[in-house]
Amino acid sequence: MINNFLIINCTGNNNSIGLKFNNKFFTEKLQNNINSNNLLVSNIIGFVKKHKVKLSNKYSIIVNMGPGSYSSIRISLSVAKGIQIVHGSKLYGYKNYQLSEFKLENIENLIKNKQLENKMVNPIYQ
Repeated sequence: MINNFLIINCTGNNNSIGLKFNNKFFTEKLQNNINSNNLLVSNIIGFVKKHKVKLSNKYSIIVNMGPGSYSSIRISLSVAKGIQIVHGSKLYGYKNYQLSEFKLENIENLIKNKQLENKMVNPIYQ
């Protein structure tokens, strides 16, 4: 069961990240411009530090696989894979249409209904 997680929703529209730990959920909207892709790692590091969380293998990484912008999806998948490699976290993916609104209850429904993919995260580009 996924209890604590970092969720990355970067498809080029309404980019945001979320963090659930100790039954608390925090989100942050990200800028949607050309430079926002380059700042994703910095945004995640700042977001995690702001909430005094240390990512580890106890955190799952959930990433939006698209459809969406090629660059945004590739970068978010690369960042998620990097976190997985460094911290030993489990990596899961979801498709854009599965999450109507970036809210904790919707994300928990994805988890509860076992709609997350965890074998091979395959991107979907527009």
